[in-house]
Amino acid sequence: MSPERTDDEGAYPPADDIVNVDDVNAARTRLDGVIHRTPLDRSTTFAGRSGAASVGLKLENMQRTGSFKSRGAYNTMAQLSSSERERGVVASSAGNHAQGVAFAGGLLDIDTTIVVPEVTPSAKIEATRGYGAEVLVEGDIYERSYEHALELSDEEGSQFVHPFNDEEIIAGQGTVGLELLDQYPELDTVLVSIGGGGLISGIATVLKAHDPDIRVVGVQPEGAFHAKPSLERDEIHELSGVDTVAEGIADTRLLDKTFAVIRERVDDVVSVGDREMSVAVALLAERAKTVAEPAGAAPLAALLSGAVDVTDEHVAVIVSGGNVNLSDHAECTRAGLMRLGRYAEARLSITDWPSGLDALTETLERHGAELEELERARRTDADDPNRTPVTVGVAGGGRDHLSTVFDALHDRDGIAVENGSLDG
Repeated sequence: MSPERTDDEGAYPPADDIVNVDDVNAARTRLDGVIHRTPLDRSTTFAGRSGAASVGLKLENMQRTGSFKSRGAYNTMAQLSSSERERGVVASSAGNHAQGVAFAGGLLDIDTTIVVPEVTPSAKIEATRGYGAEVLVEGDIYERSYEHALELSDEEGSQFVHPFNDEEIIAGQGTVGLELLDQYPELDTVLVSIGGGGLISGIATVLKAHDPDIRVVGVQPEGAFHAKPSLERDEIHELSGVDTVAEGIADTRLLDKTFAVIRERVDDVVSVGDREMSVAVALLAERAKTVAEPAGAAPLAALLSGAVDVTDEHVAVIVSGGNVNLSDHAECTRAGLMRLGRYAEARLSITDWPSGLDALTETLERHGAELEELERARRTDADDPNRTPVTVGVAGGGRDHLSTVFDALHDRDGIAVENGSLDG
């Protein structure tokens, strides 16, 4: 599907013709009593790590439905006519927009059907059904789900609620920016994830109207990095596919409305790798005591990886969502700790099973490390028949600490370290 154009010359509309701060203020009135005013959590830890004067985490993962998406969905659906409400709505989503639409449908008594791609986490699917929506799994990536949802909307005569390329969606998401101005008046820079661009379009609309010098920076995964090439070419660039752990922002392109707003109001877009996002997920859990999905942690990843220079600036980081399976969150956190050098796995061979485990645990305890996992490994031809192979996961204070721990294990009678990985 080609991006929509507005005239024969192919020009995109001015941003003010799409959304302005008055639209966002109207959305805030509409959303009063419906959504939460999410907290801004100041973090001296992240300020110190990044060189910023201060860092504020805008915790939209604590929003109703677990992400900012309920803002735009409700703002849009609350303005449907009675006949449109009777016909119901259809939406496509990688998960968070799905829950926002289903949530709004429940409050407004509108039937909702959501089409999600196969990569959508089961937690998001079940949560969407829990809000009363019918969920259809269709397509290997979001774009295929989007196309199916449009076809379904045409066939059934139902209203399609776009996840990002809609004026009212953008205005609803922009209420995050209004809250930021109240909570963080000294703000210099804001970092925002970009999938299709609705959230950053709304936030940028508010912040630039308040103070054009506030810097708005978008963040995308390396495996779904389409916005910066679009800005550089001054036309929408579509990826042929995506490859990222951050399924919540795994879109292949912007569309005409979000592109038009972003090209006027967003200062820059940077990319981060999946490993950097896993570090951010782990540190948010450890330092901020909050659960974020990789898409929601991408802005913090940009901050901590140095993708954006924020020296001596007051920086807002939008933690846009926390809808993630607990098992996936645990795996992502572990990957982040491995990247930080604070978790490592090794294959050991132990004499005198199982009494030899005492030597293992005593050595770890003496060196201040924690045994996170232990299981018997599959025996190979290379294994001594008189020894028991095991794999262990060990947590420690860093690479140097864990290296010392593995050296101590190797020197212990009855334990041989066959291989261990301290690579991030």
